[in-house]
Amino acid sequence: PTSPAHYRQGSVECIEAIRSALGSNGFCDYCAGNVLKYVFRWRHKNGVEDLKKAQVYLSWLIDAAAEEQ
Repeated sequence: PTSPAHYRQGSVECIEAIRSALGSNGFCDYCAGNVLKYVFRWRHKNGVEDLKKAQVYLSWLIDAAAEEQ
């Protein structure tokens, strides 16, 4: 994944640390929860920016689910 510097500690990206800590099932659940959060709030908070965030989490969820199969 590519992210801004504030999502990295040295060479470790936050999302990869989360993936490692939660394991495959937990990471899928984490991503699914974030998709729901951003889709739920998009009209009331950050508009299209939140939809784009949901899209990123959905992409990560799809990739992680495909790895499980």
